[in-house]
Amino acid sequence: MRRGTGLTLCAAAAVLALTATACGGDDGSDGAGKGGIGGTVTYWDTSNDAEKGTYKKIAEDFEKKHPKVDVKYVHVNFGDANQKFKNAAGGNSGAPDVMRTEVAWVADFANLGYLAPLDGTPALDKPSDYIENAAGSTRFKGRTYAVPQVTDTLGLFYNKKMLKKAGVGVPESFDELKRSAKRIKSKTGGTGLYLRGDDPYWFLPYLYGEGGDLVDPTAKKVTVDDGPGAKAFARMKDLVDSKAAVTDSSDGQENGLKAFQDGDVAMIVDGPWDIAGALQGKEFKDDKDNLGVAPVPAGSKDRGSPQGGWNLSVYAGSKNLRTAQEFAKYMSSAEVQQRTTEKLSLLPTRRSVYDEPSVAKNTMVKFFKPAVDKAVQRPWIAEGNSLFEPVRGQMDAVLTGGRSPKDAAAKVGDDFRKLLKDEDYK
Repeated sequence: MRRGTGLTLCAAAAVLALTATACGGDDGSDGAGKGGIGGTVTYWDTSNDAEKGTYKKIAEDFEKKHPKVDVKYVHVNFGDANQKFKNAAGGNSGAPDVMRTEVAWVADFANLGYLAPLDGTPALDKPSDYIENAAGSTRFKGRTYAVPQVTDTLGLFYNKKMLKKAGVGVPESFDELKRSAKRIKSKTGGTGLYLRGDDPYWFLPYLYGEGGDLVDPTAKKVTVDDGPGAKAFARMKDLVDSKAAVTDSSDGQENGLKAFQDGDVAMIVDGPWDIAGALQGKEFKDDKDNLGVAPVPAGSKDRGSPQGGWNLSVYAGSKNLRTAQEFAKYMSSAEVQQRTTEKLSLLPTRRSVYDEPSVAKNTMVKFFKPAVDKAVQRPWIAEGNSLFEPVRGQMDAVLTGGRSPKDAAAKVGDDFRKLLKDEDYK
């Protein structure tokens, strides 16, 4: 694929000039006459199956506010979205005007030249209202390339009835979870935990729990192989080997959620995006209060979860740039964020939304907001998303017994240095 220099002159002009005039437009007003917005905006939504209906309706409502705008809503599977966008943007064909972008993708896409800076544009509305943690992921090399839409972190979802039947409390640590799993199995027949072994994002709580991190961007140092990385891999393997947890090397999202919905497992580490999905399961559908959420258990040193979430980015080559900016502004507005919290229990990125009574009283917001405030910031570097792939391979190798935790951590560290060689990481 082409890198940033492969953009058309039209896209490059959009990036540099920050104009509201779309490349290919005829009067600088995106087809709606002076001062208005109009034309077509293609929006790629990467939300999950439980969320996409709500987001589709919200996108359609933008058309009611702006009758001259046609929003083409396209749902794109999260697992395919990153590469699909790079292929389209790099080939200058088929990229959306606006995309719901995972927080780790922004720096990568911006570094490639695929995103339009939003500073000084209608998209960046009331920036001081954004939670700083959420806003941090939208910036790259001093410029803003996205607006925050949803923030999140990981928590421990648990089946209250199963824990009560087993006579155990909500585990404060992974050691406690391992002990409780034996009683859960004997009293309920279920397994204690579903452990995501297929997605490296779920490696982070174990790494943070042992006092480690992937890299130190300030010191330009790879840290995943300093010691805590091996302990994190060992912790995951021990939970599976002891039968305190079950795992899969693929399809963990579907398999884990279903196991939790059906009561096959008592707990799963998950995020706010799966609250709606969990409540659709037989264990919770008729008894929503049966779903409990607590902080992710601690490791030997600490407890911590990664900051995650979703932003809205505007494609640098959009032929309807002004309207795309206005659409991003709308989708990140307080109005829309309040609506998605009410419908889906997703966490807003705007401080003002947390003052709304319907948001403040939301049970999941009450837990996840303090958790998000304390979430561990990930390295917002262009290679940040690429760091996950080496972890993924070693998670599988460790959990299947093909490599020791120590060797896995060393291999990840070596792979990181190769990925970051242009940045001179040690």
